[in-house]
Parts: sequence; C-alpha cells; structure tokens
Amino acid sequence: MKRSVTLRGETFAFADLRQLLASANEPKAGDRLAGIAAASERERVAAKMALADVALGDFIEEPLLEDDVTGLIFDSLDRNAFAQIRSLTVGELRERVLSPEFVGEWERGLKWALTPEIVSALARIMSARDLISAAAPLRTITRCRNTMGERGVFGVRIQPNHPTDDIAGVLLSALDGLMFGCGDAVIGVNPAGDSIENVIALENALHDLIDTLHAPTQSCVLAHYTTQLAALERGAPIDLLFQSIGGTEATNAGFGVTLQGLAEGRAAVLDSHNSRNGFIGDNVMYFETGQGTALSVEGHGGVDQLTCEARAYGVARAFDPFLVNSVVGFIGPEYLADSTEIMRAGLEDHFMGKLLGLPMGIDVCYTNHVDANQDTTDQLLVLLATAGCNFVMGVPGSDDVMLNYQSTSYHDAAGVRELVGARPAPEFEAWLQQMGIFIGGRLSEESANGPASLRLFADSLRALDR
Repeated sequence: MKRSVTLRGETFAFADLRQLLASANEPKAGDRLAGIAAASERERVAAKMALADVALGDFIEEPLLEDDVTGLIFDSLDRNAFAQIRSLTVGELRERVLSPEFVGEWERGLKWALTPEIVSALARIMSARDLISAAAPLRTITRCRNTMGERGVFGVRIQPNHPTDDIAGVLLSALDGLMFGCGDAVIGVNPAGDSIENVIALENALHDLIDTLHAPTQSCVLAHYTTQLAALERGAPIDLLFQSIGGTEATNAGFGVTLQGLAEGRAAVLDSHNSRNGFIGDNVMYFETGQGTALSVEGHGGVDQLTCEARAYGVARAFDPFLVNSVVGFIGPEYLADSTEIMRAGLEDHFMGKLLGLPMGIDVCYTNHVDANQDTTDQLLVLLATAGCNFVMGVPGSDDVMLNYQSTSYHDAAGVRELVGARPAPEFEAWLQQMGIFIGGRLSEESANGPASLRLFADSLRALDR
C-alpha cells in the first residue's frame, strides 16, 4: 500500500510498508550498503511521521516477506489479543508502551499480540531514553540450572575463548571470571575448531569444572547446532543448545539452519536432561543474533536490518530459550559504521527482544576496524544495565583473542553491577557467598588473593586432571 507525507511543501512517497520501514530507520551502514536507506534526513523524518500513523492491522495485511519465518510469526500470534489492538497506530502504541499501566498488560499476555515487524516499527519512533525506559520494567524469567531474568539480576556469560582450544587455557580463563562473580548466565566457549571431537572435549571440560566446583550454572560450546547434537549422540553433556539465527528463511539457510532442525534439537537436549541431575527448568536453547546478519549472507530480501533483527527474535521466542543476545557491532562497519550506530542498535535490539518476551542480553562489542573504543563500550554497557539487560559478556581483559574483537571484561561487568545495585542469579549468588567470593552480597576485595581463590584454583586443577 502506497503511503505519502508532505513535509514543508515537499512530498515523500513510499511504495509499500517495506520501503517505509527502511526509510524510517535510524542511520545504519547496512541499509546504506543495501541501497534501501533514506536518501536524506528530511526523508527519514517524513517516513517516521508516516509510520507513526500506520495501523497495527496493516502489518498483518501486508507481510514483508513470504517465507517460513513469516509463517512462524503468524502462527505464534495471539489473534484474540491482537484484535484488541489492531486498530491502534504505531504512534498510539508508543504512548501505550510508555504508560505506567503497560507492564501489567504485557505480563497478562499482550506480548503475544505483538509481531516483530510491529515492534521494529515502534523502535524507529522512540528516542534512546524511550528505549531504555520501556525496556527496564519488562522481565522474562528462565530456568536451566539456575534462574535468570528476575528483577535486579544482571547476569554475565563467561567467554573464555582460546585460539587453539587449549583446555587448560579455557578453564583458567573461566576460573578468572568466576573470581569476579561472573558466569551465572553461562560459561560459553566459541570453539576455534568445529570438529565433533573438539566439541566433546570442551563440553566435558566445562562440565567437569562446574561439577567439581558445584557451581549452579550451565555450560555451552557455541559450535553449529548440528555438531553439538552429534556430540550429544556420543555422550557429551549438553546443557544449552546454541545457534546463530536470522530473521528470514534465506538467512537461516545461509547458516545451515532449519526451523524443524531447531525443534528436533531442542527436543533431543530436553530428553537428555531427563537422565542428568541439576536442572530446575526446561529452557535449553541459546540464540545469538545481530543487525546485518541477513545482509551478510544476502538473505535480507529487501527488508532493512532492524526489521530482519526483530524477525530473528520472532524465531527465537518460538523455542522458549534460556538466553538470547545480539552481538551488536561484531560483524563490522559495513553494517554498523561507528559507535553512534552501535549504541543505537544495542538499545533497539534490547528493547525489541524484551518487548517480544525474550530473556534478552547484549554482547557490547566492536571490531578493531570500526570507529569505536572502550569508552563508547562503557557508555553502552551502563545504558543497558540501566535498561534492565538480562546479561552481557565477560571476556578476559575485554579482548577476545580467538574471535579478534573487543567486548566487555569480567571487571567491567562486576563494576556495573556495583554501580546500578544489581546482583547475580540467586542460586549463583548463594554459591558465591559460600565460596567467599561475595561477602555481604558484594564482591569481596580479597577474593582474588584470599582463601576462596586458593580453593577454586585447587578444585579447578582437579577438574583439569580428570
């Protein structure tokens, strides 16, 4: 459906909803690369004005793509709940989302009346403060070996990657993170080698470390999900099944992913948990996403990168995940050119994921050839903590020596917890207190050199010897 708006005597016309969404998006290098960005700031403002007047029902009547992701999104929609809001415009929905009463509506099921396309449209007409304020009170609680997502909980994934997957190096990096109170979200390793044997070795090593320390957390080796499932068939202890996903069928095909394969994988991991101890819930999936992934595999189909990202969240929530995070800034300046675009994308991704009911985290990161630095990373980290982000990454020294990018460190995460008064997952916090890493609910100043450190080090050596 064609839409137009006149701004100071100049008329801007948009052929369809797809073009309107792309033109209304905040500046993104990926959209410019795809040739679908607004040609000027005046056009961007005009598109935002037109978008604010679009009725929510139009997003159902005018699907952007015809593929299996769209089918999954429509199948997941609560049609009865949507009927109550379909006549609202995007602008009216913004006012509702920012109202004090919205959290109650959302918790009672309104989140299932929102499609990814609607949520992405909403994000375009919200300021940074709007994105933070709207996301902060929304909580999605998940359980695997511990409980994530409760109000006031700010989790951290330990990411102890090693360029050669050296087991001792991985475990000692993980130990370093535990001493800073990190690791409640997951101890998750990106393997340098994707062989089944390598994945099995890493899975067993992380399992042994957690088991030896009696730490209430989960592990994950972030190989392709088919490799993880092959490792599971050979007896590897899989806590969480990981996969990078996209918001279009073509993107997922480029990743070697099918919706049916994800469903079968989830069922296999759940079945394996029945024969193992320590699980308190059935959230077993871990997904990563990121603006620009669809364009990177030529799978965007003319849809802008913010909408493609939101659609990836539509895929994720169909599988009831334990964790989801956007790796914002990871794939380079071709998609997010600088710190300004990275910060905006991080706040957008977090808001969209939270509004769709996901346990949403962010990898606050950048590559070494983008115009960003650790100061801008600190800024986004604090903004996300204020926005109620479920978890961030803990990378040794903030420098991932295997993936060759910059993220947030263990001490960054610990410092932000102190700053905003947040805490780890409750079961994990109790363990930290028991181990002497936390004293009185706070990170002990002596934990790095005191008895807790020696105890953890000794226990970790025993895990290495297994």
